[in-house]
Amino acid sequence: QVRLAESGGGSVQAGGSLRLTCAASGIRYGFASMAWYRQTPGSERELVATILPDHSTNYPDSVKGRFAISWDRARSQLALQMTSLKPEDTAVYYCNYQTTIPSWQEIWGQGTQVTVSA
Repeated sequence: QVRLAESGGGSVQAGGSLRLTCAASGIRYGFASMAWYRQTPGSERELVATILPDHSTNYPDSVKGRFAISWDRARSQLALQMTSLKPEDTAVYYCNYQTTIPSWQEIWGQGTQVTVSA
C-alpha cells in the first residue's frame, strides 16, 4: 500500500520561500503522475504542480515561475520548492500519487498547512 507523508509547511511572510516534501513509501511499480494540490476552506482542491515519470512538469499560470516540483527516485521523495510566496498561496497543500499498474489508483497525503502573511 502506497503511503504519502507531507512535511515542510509553516508560516512565512510574503516574498519568502518554503520547501515542501512528501515521503512516499510502498511504491512498487513507479507512478503515472505525482502532483501537489492545495485547498482553502470552502474551495475545491486546486492542482499546483504535476510531474511525470520522464520528469516533465506542468504548472498553472498562478504559480508558474515561482513553484518547482521535483521527484527524487532514490529517496522516494516528492518536493515542491515555493518562492516569491503571496498571501493567496495560503492553503493546505496535499501530495498526490496516481498509478495505472496493476489498476488505476489514487493516493493522497494528509496535507500540510502553508500560511503566507502580507
